[in-house]
Amino acid sequence: MPEIEIVKDVLSVGAIDWDRTVFDELIPLPEGTSYNAYLIKGSEKTALIDTVDPTKTVILMENLKKAGVDRIDYIIANHAEQDHSGSIPAVLEEYPESRVVTNAKCRSFLIDLLHISDDRFIEVKDDEELSLGNKTLRFIFTPWVHWPETMSTYLVEDKILFTCDFFGSHLATSDLFAGGNYEVYAGAKRYYAEIMMPFRRMVRKNVEKVESLDIDIIAPSHGPLYRDVKFIINAYKDWTSDEVKNEVIIAFLSMHGSTRKAAEHLADALIERGVTVKMFNLSSADIGEIAMSLVDSATLILAAPTVLGGTHPSAIYAAYLVNALRPKLKYIGIISSYGWGGMAVQHVQGCLTAIKPEILEPIMIKGLPREEDLKKIEGLAEEIAKKHQALGN
Repeated sequence: MPEIEIVKDVLSVGAIDWDRTVFDELIPLPEGTSYNAYLIKGSEKTALIDTVDPTKTVILMENLKKAGVDRIDYIIANHAEQDHSGSIPAVLEEYPESRVVTNAKCRSFLIDLLHISDDRFIEVKDDEELSLGNKTLRFIFTPWVHWPETMSTYLVEDKILFTCDFFGSHLATSDLFAGGNYEVYAGAKRYYAEIMMPFRRMVRKNVEKVESLDIDIIAPSHGPLYRDVKFIINAYKDWTSDEVKNEVIIAFLSMHGSTRKAAEHLADALIERGVTVKMFNLSSADIGEIAMSLVDSATLILAAPTVLGGTHPSAIYAAYLVNALRPKLKYIGIISSYGWGGMAVQHVQGCLTAIKPEILEPIMIKGLPREEDLKKIEGLAEEIAKKHQALGN
C-alpha cells in the first residue's frame, strides 16, 4: 500500500494484509485486513499515529521514506496491541529523536509487550492537547474499545478522528474511503461483533463521547476511512442499543440426523409464525457469521447431541463463545438428543455464566424425534413467537 494523502499534510502510510486468513489464531478473516498508520506533518513537529503489525514493518518504513520523512517527533500509540504497536521499536530505532505519546495504562502495556525504555515515553491525560505547530492533536480516552487503555486522537484543525480499533473493520481494500455498500457495513458489523460486543455498554458510552466532536473523517486503524461519519456512528448506535430483532439463531450439530431433524422442524415452525431464522451447522459454520447474527437476534437455540453423556464439544465451544461475546440475547433454548445418558442442559448452562437471558424449557429427545417430541418443538416455536411479540417485534 503506497502512502496516500488524506488531506494536506496528513498521509496514510500503513499496510494492507491481503491474504491474512485468521486473527489472534481465532477469528477468520475472509476479506484479509489492513493496518492503518497515519503521518501528520505540522509546521513545527511531525507525528505518526499508530504503526503496523510487525510482519509489515518494512512496508511502513518504505512509506515513511517515500513521504520524505527525515524526522518523527511523536509516535502516538492509541492502543498497545501488537498489530498497531508492533513496529514502534523499529520506528524508534530509525528516528531516535522520537517519543511515544500515550496514556499511563498504555505506557505500562507497551513496556511489558515491547520492552520499550521508560524514557522514550510522553504520558498524556484525557482531553490533553499536543501542538505540532499549525496542527493540534487532542487525546480522547475511549477505554474498552476493546482494551482498557484504548484512546482516540482528534486532529483539531482538519476535524479527523483517529480511532484505532474503534469503528474498524477487517477489510483489505485499495479504496481509502468507505462507500455505503453492504460489504463495508458487513465488515464493520463483523468486526464489532467479534471484538467490541463484549464491551457493548462501554462502547455505547464512547460513541456518545466522540459524537460530540466536530468530525469530518473517522480514520480507524483497520479497514477503510469514513467521510460519511453518521453512517458508522449510527450503525454503532444500533448495534450497542438494547433493541433486538424478531430473529432466532439455531446453532445445531447432528451426528446421526436426530438433532438435525429437530432443528429443521423448529426452523419451519418459527418461519410459519413470522419469525426470521438463521441456521448454522456448528461442524462447519464461520464463527464470525454467528457473531454477526448475535448482534441483533432476540433468541438463540443450541441444538446438539450428547457424546459420552455430555454435550457435543462443538456445542460447548459455541456456548463458551456466546458467553464471552455477551450479546444482548433475551432468550436461550436448548435441544438435545441422546441415547443412554443426557447431561447436555447442565453442561450448556454451566458455560453461560456472564449473560442473563431467560433460559427456555429445554427439550430432551431420546433417539430419533417422535411425534410427541415434534409437538414439543412446535410448542417452543409458539412460545418464542409470543415472547418476541411482547418485545414489540
